[in-house]
Amino acid sequence: MCCSLAAVLGVLVHVGVTRQTVSAARDKALEQLHDATRAYEAGGALPPESALDPAALPQSLRQLALSGRRGTVVAERDGRPTMWAAAPADGRALATAVDYEQSARTITGLDNAIIGSSVLAIGGTLLVGGFAVRRVTRRLHQTATVARRISRGELDARVGDAGGAGRGASARSARLDEVATVARALDTMAGTLQAKLVSEQRFTADVAHELRTPLTGLQAASELLPEGRATDLVRERVRTMRRLTEDLLEISRLDSGSGVVETDLHRLGRVAERVVRAAGTDTEVVVVRDAHVETDRRRLERVLGNLVVNAHRHGRGPVVLTVAGPVVTVRDHGEGYPEYLLAHGPQRFRSGGAGGGGGGGGKGHGLGLTIAAGQAEAIGARLEFRNAGSGGGAEAVLTLPWPPAAGG
Repeated sequence: MCCSLAAVLGVLVHVGVTRQTVSAARDKALEQLHDATRAYEAGGALPPESALDPAALPQSLRQLALSGRRGTVVAERDGRPTMWAAAPADGRALATAVDYEQSARTITGLDNAIIGSSVLAIGGTLLVGGFAVRRVTRRLHQTATVARRISRGELDARVGDAGGAGRGASARSARLDEVATVARALDTMAGTLQAKLVSEQRFTADVAHELRTPLTGLQAASELLPEGRATDLVRERVRTMRRLTEDLLEISRLDSGSGVVETDLHRLGRVAERVVRAAGTDTEVVVVRDAHVETDRRRLERVLGNLVVNAHRHGRGPVVLTVAGPVVTVRDHGEGYPEYLLAHGPQRFRSGGAGGGGGGGGKGHGLGLTIAAGQAEAIGARLEFRNAGSGGGAEAVLTLPWPPAAGG
């Protein structure tokens, strides 16, 4: 807007001054032509710079005078700008010339001044505007970066701490502009969200810890009951409750990040076969290309075990576990994952129901896949859920960090 305003003002000043200068030169030329006309009619000598049919008279002005009209025009004469005025005189053109060089210099000087001042004004405006815009965009980029960190789970990230800015400086600037208001609102939201999540994690952990003791007693008591269908049902429910409690404790540890990752070099094919044997399920293991991976074996087995159990529980056979280098795929042939899981990932205490193709885990509560995703993240692996294209079914693809050495 400032650049446009400077350009418009420059054009207006140029047009106004040029019009005034040309008008003054024209009036002077017409006045001199009037004197020459009077002298011609009186039969006296013509004033200086006046003549009948001068050779340098522009042709357009000559034709205008011969047609019986009077007019003026600016043209070159001997390389100098000249204001010509002409009028009819007995079938000839009576013309007079006024030097226009000084007026042309005035207009040129004015144009140069307008252009110079406009360039300075536009340059200054661009520098100041660029500095202001960069300052705002830098702070917005900083705020967006912190927001992305929060979305990745870094709930302690704050705009006031990013880039070395102190909280005092952030608080002072918060009273000055809207960007600081947005940053402060983001910090407040992050703090509130962190407090709620920490409270939720603490509540989950406390509940799971409190349930372990009575469940242990229930399991011991169930072993003393007389054998029968009712006793088997009670024992199965107690075991389910214990597994659910252990899952809650594991999720609590994953959320808090308190677990330690102990890495070592392991052959992925052997780990996969061990997981299938431990699960006790009819799962086919296909090793396309074996590989050595440096990872935490316990956490890796937990991930693969949950994926295999989940495929059998919520999908349909055959279930195939495929090892192709550092990539492990667990596929069933059920109805596929539900839409919410594909869009948002596994969610706690939610399942797609029986036959949902891996919709849940942990007895349909959604804890099994949640634990698998959390453990995969802990060991630096990427876990993706998708539906198979041909033949139907669900696929869970675990991609481990590229191993330092590959073996077969």
